[in-house]
Amino acid sequence: MNTIFSKKLLVVVISSLLVGLTTNHDTFAQSSDGTGSVAKVSKQDVKEHEDDHDDHEKGHEEEKDDHDEHEHEKGHEKEKDGHDEHGHEGDNKEEEEHEEGITIDPKKMSLANIKVESVKPEYQFSTMYAPGEIKANGYKSYVVSPRTESVIISRHAALGEHVDKGQKLVTLFSESMSQAQADYLIASTEWQRIKKLGNKTVSESRLLQAETTYNASYGKLIALGLTEKAIKSISNKDIKAFGQYTLTAQREGVVLQDDFIQGQRVDAGDTVMLLADEKQLWVEAKVSPNKKLNLSIDSPAVLKLEGQSYNAKVIQEAHTIDPITRTRIIRLGVDNSDDNLHSGMFVKVYFQFATKQKVMAVPEEALIRSADGDWTVFVEDHPGEFKAVEVELGRALGGFREIIGLDSGTRIVTKGAFFVASEIAKGGFDPHNH
Repeated sequence: MNTIFSKKLLVVVISSLLVGLTTNHDTFAQSSDGTGSVAKVSKQDVKEHEDDHDDHEKGHEEEKDDHDEHEHEKGHEKEKDGHDEHGHEGDNKEEEEHEEGITIDPKKMSLANIKVESVKPEYQFSTMYAPGEIKANGYKSYVVSPRTESVIISRHAALGEHVDKGQKLVTLFSESMSQAQADYLIASTEWQRIKKLGNKTVSESRLLQAETTYNASYGKLIALGLTEKAIKSISNKDIKAFGQYTLTAQREGVVLQDDFIQGQRVDAGDTVMLLADEKQLWVEAKVSPNKKLNLSIDSPAVLKLEGQSYNAKVIQEAHTIDPITRTRIIRLGVDNSDDNLHSGMFVKVYFQFATKQKVMAVPEEALIRSADGDWTVFVEDHPGEFKAVEVELGRALGGFREIIGLDSGTRIVTKGAFFVASEIAKGGFDPHNH
């Protein structure tokens, strides 16, 4: 604005000077010998000069206005470009931070129980589920039962107690036992007397008869469940105790059953107690008869009970169908050294079938869905720094899942992936821990 004013002032000054010059020209013309033609020419020149000057100034002003407008528009465009560039740059920065992942310090990782492992191709197992029940090992169990009708007098072992071989379990009374003990006492006494007389006094037939009667009475007591030690202790001094006898443990084990009360009458063959060696138990898995399983002896399986897993092996396979459940029974053996499993428990049985080739697989809990629905795992590029990497899922392999898209040896979060995802979802992370 000041520039325009200055130029206009300059125009006025120049015009004044030209007017002065014109006056001088007029005076000069009047004093000359001519008729005034010089004055006319001078006035016309001055006017043309003034018009040219005004046009020139006007052109400068228009040019300046155009230049100012162009500069103003250019400034707007730069400002707009700068704004767009700033916004785009902010988005890129945000995306770069998102792509970088998150950094978690070791203390926080320890508190969150985050586990990081290298993933390498290994042989994996596909699984097949079947319900199962823990059973006592029938080959290492023993049923304690009377061999004649009896009445229970007293017990010497309780449910769950560990007993040794030969330990007293229960004392009973039986009329048949009382008669058998009396017969044995008579036969034994007679046999001892005949033996002392010998062949010179007693005939051969009498000697044979006495021996046979003794052996028969002794065998009957054995059949009724008495031990040799108990039989040898029978004498006239114990005649009031005739009829009483004690059953003892025939093998080491744990009392799994003792469903009786004192004074109860039991029949021959009734189960009074059940002893079993629980160091090795059976599991009976019930499988649909329509499923074709290529199971051989010692095929591996995993039992799951209340979050715990136990290794088992196939030991037998039934070739008949259970008439009640209409299922096929597959028997497995499981080690129970820790005594955590007991007869009657229901477990989940997962038969395992090894893959023919090594595959990359991760635990199911290591997989997290991204915002767009893709499956991802958290890869550790640097200690404590994690970022989500998309993977393609393959076969389900028990508690693992085959993945495609990772290099062998890649370190990923195998436990605690949900915590890492939660930290990223909060948005308050810095990939460089600033």
